[in-house]
Amino acid sequence: MAFYHERLHLENIHPDATLFQLKILEKSGFGEQTGIPESLARTPIQNRVSSSTEEASTILFQVVSNLLKTTDTNPKAIDVLICNSSMFAPTPSLSSMVVRKFRMRSNIKTFNLSGMGCSAGIISVGLARDLLKVYPGCLALVVSTEMLGLNWYTGENKSMLLTNCLFRMGGAAILMSNRKKDKGTSKYELQHLVRTHRGKDGDSYSCVFQDVDEDKKVGVSISKEILQVAGGALKANVASLGPMVLPYSEQLRYLVSLIGRKGSIYVPKFKRAFQHFCIHAGGKAVIQAIQKNLKLNDEDVEPSKMTLYRFGNTSSSSIWYELSYVEAKGKMQKGDHVWQIAFGSGFKCCSAVWKCNQSRVITRDNAWVDDIHLYPVAIPATAKISER
Repeated sequence: MAFYHERLHLENIHPDATLFQLKILEKSGFGEQTGIPESLARTPIQNRVSSSTEEASTILFQVVSNLLKTTDTNPKAIDVLICNSSMFAPTPSLSSMVVRKFRMRSNIKTFNLSGMGCSAGIISVGLARDLLKVYPGCLALVVSTEMLGLNWYTGENKSMLLTNCLFRMGGAAILMSNRKKDKGTSKYELQHLVRTHRGKDGDSYSCVFQDVDEDKKVGVSISKEILQVAGGALKANVASLGPMVLPYSEQLRYLVSLIGRKGSIYVPKFKRAFQHFCIHAGGKAVIQAIQKNLKLNDEDVEPSKMTLYRFGNTSSSSIWYELSYVEAKGKMQKGDHVWQIAFGSGFKCCSAVWKCNQSRVITRDNAWVDDIHLYPVAIPATAKISER
């Protein structure tokens, strides 16, 4: 974060904008190891299409290469490829870049999702699941990331400056299969996927919005009502997911509280359905709000808080860093259920439920494998930033 402070001064950012961003960073819950692309480390900052293409190549090629190596998968065996990046949709597409780099087959089915926000990772998994229902004996590769360089905001609008502070570099690749031979070796089985879209509501639709400011500078504004909007979307999503996963006793208590309406509505004990929770690391306030609403303890949200601290908000890939944290800690056991929750512009809330198929699932490409012994760490409420 000290490096970030230095960058603001070198770029001659307006003092008020600099002070605002530093205050946000001090309360962000970020550590000193979060990553930014090389284009943002240059003077002046190079927020060009070519720089974002270079950034995309760095992330996509590394995560896909690691996955193919770990799973001993030939690139030509991939039948479906889905890439998602909300803010960067070049031509040729990101999926075409992956196909060219790894020399994939000419009849591969490729898809490129943009503008879907931080929930795009689960949306991509849902698309892969639906395609695998149609095409038997296939492998689907899902790649989730976000590009930062081209979307660096240089104005003074505070709602747009938030994106500079909150997002960091990262990515994840997931291999999904419906082949019978992979059933015994797969790490997880996708059991449920629920998507909730609140776009018909004006406040929900506009709470994360790309626009130009009064000086015609492009940025993405984040509304002050985002926590309230996210809470409403989560409530609707949980209402759909609950009957699929909760024991009948919990569903009955919830129903009785709705009918009675004499006191507060009963919050089901989701820990009776899940052993692990991967809440999108959108920010400290987001994690805390969901922890409170779902009545989770500190250990339940540890993967999310530590991911935010170590990697920052990596958008659609954050839930996979969190799952890797659980694995690296050795807490994932065969038969455990994992609930992944992600939010996205529009406004969307998406849930994915996975069942673990193996007792030991940590692999050599786990993002935490080298320093997991250092975590968890105590995260101060406010971290002072000193200029280097």
